[in-house]
Amino acid sequence: MPSVDAGALPAPAAAAPRIAPRDQRVIWLLLAATFVVILNETIMTVAIPKLMDDLHIDALAAQWLSTAFMLTMAVVIPITGILLQRFTTRQMFIAAMSLFSLGTLSAALAPGFLVLVAARVVQASGTAIMLPLLMTTLMTLVPPALRGRTMGNVSIVISVAPAIGPTISGLILNFLAWRWIFLIVLPIALIMLFIGMRFVENVTETEKVRIDVLSVILSALGFGGLVYGLTLSGESGGAAASPFMLWGSLAVGVLGLAAFVARQLLLQRKDRALLDLRTFRFPIFTVAIVLMAITTASMFGVIIVLPLYLQHVLHLDTLATGLILLPGGLIMGLAAPFVGRIYDRFDPRVLVVPGSILVSLVLWALTMVTEHTPIAMVVAAHVVLSLGLAMMFTPLFTAGLGALPPHLYSHGSAILGTIQQVGGAAGTALLIAVLTLQSTALAAGGAGADAAQAGGIRTAFLAGAIISLFGVAGSLFIRKPADSPSEPAFAH
Repeated sequence: MPSVDAGALPAPAAAAPRIAPRDQRVIWLLLAATFVVILNETIMTVAIPKLMDDLHIDALAAQWLSTAFMLTMAVVIPITGILLQRFTTRQMFIAAMSLFSLGTLSAALAPGFLVLVAARVVQASGTAIMLPLLMTTLMTLVPPALRGRTMGNVSIVISVAPAIGPTISGLILNFLAWRWIFLIVLPIALIMLFIGMRFVENVTETEKVRIDVLSVILSALGFGGLVYGLTLSGESGGAAASPFMLWGSLAVGVLGLAAFVARQLLLQRKDRALLDLRTFRFPIFTVAIVLMAITTASMFGVIIVLPLYLQHVLHLDTLATGLILLPGGLIMGLAAPFVGRIYDRFDPRVLVVPGSILVSLVLWALTMVTEHTPIAMVVAAHVVLSLGLAMMFTPLFTAGLGALPPHLYSHGSAILGTIQQVGGAAGTALLIAVLTLQSTALAAGGAGADAAQAGGIRTAFLAGAIISLFGVAGSLFIRKPADSPSEPAFAH
């Protein structure tokens, strides 16, 4: 028998990367649960008028139903970085869904305004845990070659849930009382909790890490003060808030955040940081986080300002407003899986650069809306904007978290969630403040109510369009990380 040269034989093909069935089950449960809890962040926005009538409260008090939710998210999310290291996946899931379900039940049965606000705080505590838990679990279980398509599903959760919240709320309120917003969500949340108790398994390693109480306090003061101050400045352009509360909150936020950062830099030398800031020593993560802040500010600003335009200038009701915004939300969801697959095959810039350009172009186009702009043009603009956002979200958080070593995944996920809250609050505050100041000035100059409001909205979109240019410039610097990122030489 003639001999065969072993070197001439083709090497066996490497096995294609795959996710184990057990891990897939955990991922899908976390995705579904996170979608349900994040939906509640914006579901209350169109319910405010009905709540004001039923609970006999003014607009400033009613705003606390959204403000309290956002504040709680900003305070709790930074703490999750270390909680995810200390407790198991199953424990964190059960805690998150139990808190969310309890808050939802309390809100549905709330006898008055104060109980309803407290219920929203409990809801937000559960919501704040779910997103970092999902992101950390995904980064741990999914091979780098499959992260894009899997993170595409996360995009549906992060971007579509807030986008369709007002639509769902508008549909419910058109036929039912506001309590049904919570009564419809409650059984879904309970089903998720019971399924999770049965099927969610522990997929990450835990370690006994100490929680620094001073860091928790400084985090609450820093992120809470900043988000509250930004929220106050966005309410009627800051006119409804006392200067002491507005500037005092922002000052507490800035000083608290500075002290928090200093404390973390000290503690991370001993690997005891509540939020490990060594994540920012990875350039790809830093660029991705900055772009996420800009993108989130644009998205939340538009989520707030566009319904105001539709209702106050074009005089549409909440149901029509929700239906107009629905196609954009659906496009974002449908595009996300395809965006993920493209990310897995190509450089993220083929998505992020054109996506940022689309977002910027739409914002510039919205600076020309008037009292007579056809509704079809508004729908088209929102659809294109949603497509641009979809092209950015998945590559940004996939590349950003993928640039980190595994022991920093939980901290990176917590930073990502925190930046989303701060960015959303900042975008909303800026656009609403600009809108209010300009519309007030136009009304004082003799413009009619509709013309003054339209002018304010155009100026608000102008502010968003200018900010979006920084996103276009930053998109040129995003890169796909190596499959196994190494620590920078100066990381310790």
